[in-house]
Amino acid sequence: MKLLSFALTIILTFFLIACGGDQTERKTTERERPAQKEQAPDPRGIGPITQVELNEPLDPNMIRRGRAISDVKCATCHKYETEERLVGPGYLNLTNRRSPEWIMNMILNVDVMLDEDPIARKMLEECLVRMPNQNISEEEARDLLEFFRHIDEEHAGVRDQGVL
Repeated sequence: MKLLSFALTIILTFFLIACGGDQTERKTTERERPAQKEQAPDPRGIGPITQVELNEPLDPNMIRRGRAISDVKCATCHKYETEERLVGPGYLNLTNRRSPEWIMNMILNVDVMLDEDPIARKMLEECLVRMPNQNISEEEARDLLEFFRHIDEEHAGVRDQGVL
């Protein structure tokens, strides 16, 4: 009987040590790990647009097309000539706050931007409504950008301050 008790004690000790019952080795918890530095957001946003060539002077045909697209797909949620929020933020000073690449990536890659871009995520927290994907082409997004540049020139008196 003593032999059986001794064997069971040895086996039990072995299992306790093998399964982490020994407290001499501690695992590092999430709170104990050094905090990782948060990277600054990419001012171009996240998406296919890495560089935008801006027209000088503004292209009136692009402005016209951009306004037409905005009238149909954007005006329900955004005001043109003010920063005031309707559902989403107003357009005024958009080109002074954000880079052309960020603006176009927000239009073209809205779901990823809202999920991963810190600036877009903060805007979502403020607006509480996700911008829908409007299935806008790169050409249409560029026309919209030209329209936003026009709004800032006409109503803010300055444009393109967000250029990288």
